[in-house]
Amino acid sequence: MFDNPRTGASRACVAVGRCQLASLHALAVSAVGSLVVLALVLVPVGVGFRLLPPAARALRVLSDRSRSRAERWTGVRIGPPERLPVDRALNARKRSGAILADEGFWRDLAWAWLEPVVGGLLVAVPLALIEYGAFGALVQPFIWQLVNDGNWYAFVPVHSTATMCAALVLGLALMAVGLLAAPATLRLHTRVSRPLLSAPRSSRLAQRVERLTDTRARALDAQAAELRRIERDLHDGAQARLVALGMTLDRATRLMETDPAAARELLLDVRRTSEGALQDLRELVHGIHPPVLADRGLGDAVRSLALDSFLDVHVETRLPGKLPAPVESAAYFAVSEALANAAKHSGAREVGVALTYENGSLRATVTDDGHGGADPSRGTGLAGVRQRLDTFDGTLDLHSPQGGPTTVTMEIPCALSSPKTSSS
Repeated sequence: MFDNPRTGASRACVAVGRCQLASLHALAVSAVGSLVVLALVLVPVGVGFRLLPPAARALRVLSDRSRSRAERWTGVRIGPPERLPVDRALNARKRSGAILADEGFWRDLAWAWLEPVVGGLLVAVPLALIEYGAFGALVQPFIWQLVNDGNWYAFVPVHSTATMCAALVLGLALMAVGLLAAPATLRLHTRVSRPLLSAPRSSRLAQRVERLTDTRARALDAQAAELRRIERDLHDGAQARLVALGMTLDRATRLMETDPAAARELLLDVRRTSEGALQDLRELVHGIHPPVLADRGLGDAVRSLALDSFLDVHVETRLPGKLPAPVESAAYFAVSEALANAAKHSGAREVGVALTYENGSLRATVTDDGHGGADPSRGTGLAGVRQRLDTFDGTLDLHSPQGGPTTVTMEIPCALSSPKTSSS
């Protein structure tokens, strides 16, 4: 929200540069893929056992780099496969055998042969258009008089000033088409590569089972800790006040006949104590599930947080329906923690909060204009937010370079409870 927006032309130029990097990367993938195939061919004679592990690791480095670039360039996250089985304690023959039994290795190898043929040619299309267009726009105007009548540019015979101008216009048009096609080409390249770059189905299922097991254990621990907190707050707050209230009422009852004035003072004290107990109960309920969530929904609840913050907080909501109450509660407390971190640690003056619902997930984005450098491991509360989101199989992504800005993106998979008119 606080970044200087790039113009369409600058984004297209960046996409062209990325297409060039992707084409060079395809050449490296082809070379390493050929090395892996050579190692497989040499396995029967024994040499391949020593060559295969480093070649497979090099190929995995390239595939990991492609996954990372896909997420940075197009926003598409591709889950990596399990790490290659390269136990140093094993000899070369056993390491090679473990690699050959790994499904992720064979997917990497299939991708290594598909990438240069399909991906490399795909990203070369906008580059070819721009280069050929530059030849027509920057070279033809200066050489057409020096070339005989066989000088053609695409379908234009360049033999006069008029046809030279036509070639110039055609070259500019081809360059514009190449620039405009570059971002879409990167997205298509990611879509083509994703099936082989993503983790095998068996690996994804194993990772999901492991994640759910870990999440369940942490959810049970968090639930037990929450119950202990509620019990402690009740014991130290409302319960203590109610006990004192009962004792005061008992004293007031005994003094009612002998000292009405003292009994009246005790009854006034009972009223103050009951008000304090009621306030303790309200704060306890607010910490469990804020009433504004049940009454007004997530959007208005977050706006109430914005009003309570001393920072200048801008809230934008695009929620097409009512969300499940547990999801709203988790998102509310996550946004509250992110705003508290921005106020305490970032030195920010403005914060932007965006709540959207797309593709079956609630996304909450909190962006501040502070000095950056946030780290979940330094006790800023983000680790607790991540654990809260894990209960719903949600994710938290933090982007906080030194100098800022800091962007916290939280996603929670969920279904809408009921439709409603979107607001902003």
